[in-house]
Amino acid sequence: MTDDLTHGMAPIEPGLRLHYVTAGEGPRTALLLHGFPQTWREWRHVIPPLVAAGFRVIAPDYRGAGNSWRPADGYDKRTMARDLHVLLRTHLNVEGPVVLMGHDIGLMVAYAYAQAYRDEVSHLVTVDAPLPGTEVFDRIRTDPRVWHFAFHGVRDVPEMLVAGRERPYLQAFFDARSADPSAVAPEDFDAYVDAYSAPGALRAGFETYRAFDQDIEDNRAALARNGKLDIPVLAVGGATSTAGDVIEQMMREVATDVTGLRIPNTGHWVPDEAPHTLAQALIDRTKA
Repeated sequence: MTDDLTHGMAPIEPGLRLHYVTAGEGPRTALLLHGFPQTWREWRHVIPPLVAAGFRVIAPDYRGAGNSWRPADGYDKRTMARDLHVLLRTHLNVEGPVVLMGHDIGLMVAYAYAQAYRDEVSHLVTVDAPLPGTEVFDRIRTDPRVWHFAFHGVRDVPEMLVAGRERPYLQAFFDARSADPSAVAPEDFDAYVDAYSAPGALRAGFETYRAFDQDIEDNRAALARNGKLDIPVLAVGGATSTAGDVIEQMMREVATDVTGLRIPNTGHWVPDEAPHTLAQALIDRTKA
């Protein structure tokens, strides 16, 4: 699998280069956006079936994550979406609408991208996370099971407490949100620990949470200005996840053509726990 991937670094703006992985040469492009505390690697087992179905797949490390650079700011999801637009249109010369799938923080970036570049996205797949600016987000944000929203949002303290303890913290983070704790392979977990142990990586990851209040304002303004998305949306949740049973309802707040999918025997880490089911769902939805 890894032999079929091409890695690259794209200059986006002064002080920012994004790492990305591409696979396949199909006529349609699928852009896959990871979440926290992961990198592009969370899509390793999703990419092959998409390539086999005729997609060109692009899986970047978004701003601050993995091998991408870690600037001091710009972690609101509208700015992160603009980064990816530059990556696709200027660096990779992608033409035509893309199929967009985002998990966790990547869901938030994917929605911002679909709102900002409405004519350049054909389908949106949102995977297991609350979206800032929705009523569902407001409810989930106060749920004790997502205590990390508040913890990560505090300035400096999370870095002070987690730095040097990245491995046990991330292990607890994954285990608490898994239906199958073995789904994240040891080599992948080691890669995530290495990625978030790098200088500045924790800060960059936490900044994506610290931007939630700005994201709420941006998303509500975009919805008021542009209206709901009218492209087909597939809203995917894990059966045992906090957001799993409300993600379809959430996406109906911001989109008109929504199909829900609850995947059995999965928690929050859907691309790891049910990669083939997730890939097939995208393939089936984009045939319609």
